[in-house]
Amino acid sequence: MNKFKSLLLLLLSISIFSCGSNSAKKSSDFSLKIEKNKNEFQLGETLKLNLENKKEREIDSVLYYFQQKKLKTTTETGLSFKFEEVKLGNHIFEAVVFYEGKTDTITSDVKIYNNSAPVSYTYEIVNEFPHDQNAYTQGLEFFNDTLYESTGQYGSSSLRKTNYKTGEILQKKALSDNYFGEGLSILNGKIYQLTWNEEVGLIYDLGNFEQTGTFGYNQSKEGWGLCNDGEKFYKSDGTEKIWILDAETLAEKDFIQIATHKSIVSRMNELEWVEGKIYANTYQKDGVAIINPENGAIEGLIDFRGLREKVTQHEKLDVLNGIAWNPNSGKLYVTGKNWDKLFEVEIKEK
Repeated sequence: MNKFKSLLLLLLSISIFSCGSNSAKKSSDFSLKIEKNKNEFQLGETLKLNLENKKEREIDSVLYYFQQKKLKTTTETGLSFKFEEVKLGNHIFEAVVFYEGKTDTITSDVKIYNNSAPVSYTYEIVNEFPHDQNAYTQGLEFFNDTLYESTGQYGSSSLRKTNYKTGEILQKKALSDNYFGEGLSILNGKIYQLTWNEEVGLIYDLGNFEQTGTFGYNQSKEGWGLCNDGEKFYKSDGTEKIWILDAETLAEKDFIQIATHKSIVSRMNELEWVEGKIYANTYQKDGVAIINPENGAIEGLIDFRGLREKVTQHEKLDVLNGIAWNPNSGKLYVTGKNWDKLFEVEIKEK
């Protein structure tokens, strides 16, 4: 009898577990199908989406969403949507179906690219200035004609104020050995400096370099490049995303994804705000991308090949990294990690 009870309990347990498993795998009665199974689009193209009602449920209404905006509420199962004034990158179409007293949410993935290839640019060297060969440059920015720099590497990261014409270090603050310095940007009398893997940014008083606070990264896990447009910050993290940060709280409010006319791009490193655009080093590449901050489109590519060969060659010499725009003079400067020169350059279309 005891054996029978034990067997019965075992069978009931198996039955309950099986029911829970089947319930978790219940599929939707609806699906979203894109015309011609196309999931890659350029700006200006039109997507045609159809809601497939597999079991012919009685639909009350359907709400369609894209990029967190409601497109329309309808009783129709089809949707036509033209990609205009949207952000580029990986995105999701969402349909909320109300039917027979129930609700179901279904999605479909799409990739959105720019509708034109980036304009190709080259450079001309206007001037050369000395730069500390031991500076592993991560961030570079002008403020009142003075150059501020963030350098990296554990044990030797720093924040610097320099005379860009002579290379003299006017002020320097070493970071703790557990911090790897990354991008920096200046706004409202404060310097904001990223760290790499520590998930924290450092805030300093612009005048005396005293640290006054920190900020967290929230959704992004790494710190790469940082710049600002006077009202908000833009932060890269090594992925295809550039995060948009609140200027007061440094909270990540939104993001753009970087894309050309045919691909989504990652590894944007040092950032600089230049006359309404974001200039970004592509890590380990001899080029700078010119990015539209509204939608993430790479509108131009500056080819800086050959510049690295014009600095002193040594064993610690590393990649191009460091863009600084002087808004007072309208001049652009670039350097690299452990380069002994800072170059003033003029950009020209190829």
